[in-house]
Amino acid sequence: MEKKYQPINCNVYDQLEAYATLKKEVEISYSKDNVEVNIRSVIKDLYTRQKEEFLLLDNEQEIRLDHILSITPTKK
Repeated sequence: MEKKYQPINCNVYDQLEAYATLKKEVEISYSKDNVEVNIRSVIKDLYTRQKEEFLLLDNEQEIRLDHILSITPTKK
């Protein structure tokens, strides 16, 4: 069963929006089924669905924001 959504810090959300606006490639570490997953991608969009916030990557993958462990821009 999925844990209840925990809203993220507004400053973190603002940073995610900036990465999306600038179309910056980022390295994202997130938790999926209690396993840490690491990917590189560009954030295409941020949105809310049923009171939960998500980011959409350019490969159409979505990640619930409270599952993100870290996110950093690549040096590209």
